[in-house]
Amino acid sequence: MAVPTALLTDHYELTMVQAALVSGAADRRCVFEVFARRLPDGRRYGVLAGTGRLLEAIRDFRFGDAELDALERGRVVDAPTLRWLADYRFTGEIWGYGEGECYLPGSPVLSVEGTFAEAVLLETLVLSVLNHDSAVAAAASRMAAAAAGRPCLEMGSRRTHEEAAVGAARAAYLAGFAGTSNLAAGARHGVPTMGTAAHAFTLVHDDEDAAFKAQVAALGAGTTLLVDTFDVERGVEAAVRAAGTELGAVRLDSGDLLELAFAVRRQLDGLGATETRIVVTSDLDEYAIAALAAAPVDSYGVGTSLVTGSGAPTAGMVYKLVSREGPNGTLQPVAKRSDGKVGVGGRKWAGRRVGPDGLAVEELLSVGVSLAGRDDVRELQVPYVSRGETVNQETLTDARDRHAASLANLPVTARQLSRGEPVIPTRYQQAEPAEELG
Repeated sequence: MAVPTALLTDHYELTMVQAALVSGAADRRCVFEVFARRLPDGRRYGVLAGTGRLLEAIRDFRFGDAELDALERGRVVDAPTLRWLADYRFTGEIWGYGEGECYLPGSPVLSVEGTFAEAVLLETLVLSVLNHDSAVAAAASRMAAAAAGRPCLEMGSRRTHEEAAVGAARAAYLAGFAGTSNLAAGARHGVPTMGTAAHAFTLVHDDEDAAFKAQVAALGAGTTLLVDTFDVERGVEAAVRAAGTELGAVRLDSGDLLELAFAVRRQLDGLGATETRIVVTSDLDEYAIAALAAAPVDSYGVGTSLVTGSGAPTAGMVYKLVSREGPNGTLQPVAKRSDGKVGVGGRKWAGRRVGPDGLAVEELLSVGVSLAGRDDVRELQVPYVSRGETVNQETLTDARDRHAASLANLPVTARQLSRGEPVIPTRYQQAEPAEELG
């Protein structure tokens, strides 16, 4: 059964609707765009994630009896507005970048066209989903790139809100992670799940031998044994005794991971467990993963840093009105003009211009003019909703594949972890003058 998402919003979205119903502006046709004014410090690109989740949330954005009763009790809006909300359905258009696409500052990753009232109501929901999931996806993409082909596993459920954990696991998989520890992400989104045991499993037994034998008996010799509860060297010995040379993997969760990885690899090889893999965890981020590039590590488990965006817990996206219906019935560009936050009005068409080598050289945002038919530009926007109906519900695999292709299309400097400017510049073309507001 669908869960209404209408109250996952801010109070002022509804009071704006009430005032617009009074002024007559509620039915004025408008276009809102979602974009980031800048990337988090040091990032070369962003990753759009959460679009699939968002489309489902918009579908369920309804004001039922419970929601209307709560608004009435709280005196949030008046009776005419409550009646309007009771019939609310989004009937407009939504288009945007394909989920998984890399984006740059100014990129219109989502555009919402409809009446002012029906479109402004979606602002908070849109931003809460896209800001969270895109922040996690950007961090995951950097970590996966730093891992250089070695699998990364998402293990951050215990470090964030229970529902944020599900979205984070989905976003991480989209951006190149191999799987997650979160079972809800597996059930809802098809993300591969994995997991074996924590230190508590070892401690509840009399010794490591007993714990490892029990785990192998239950899960098979291909399991991953956690060998650092006490002494790593003795833990590895006990692990091979329990599973033999067919042991799947050992996990290291503390200490100097670089030094330990080399020591454990030598020990495993000496014991004949040459195919046993080494998994490392313990507060990893993209920098720690990069520092382990030369180590004999086979995969990485990442938790806290991933689900908090590795220092950038939000993508910094905003939802801004860029066009409104004018007196003659046509859409006119509008933009904010406050100090430090100057917008570019008008509906944007977005494309990525490519050079002779096939790599991107520029993010091109055309104001009021379509980019269709240009051979040197890859159009970035796809339709998602038409007349209120979803017309493009892609799979998570589609988004995962798109991200891999999008990242491969950027110059190699996109993967650098050092501080720097966005990997390609953003340029506005044929921008129309925006109407001054305020």
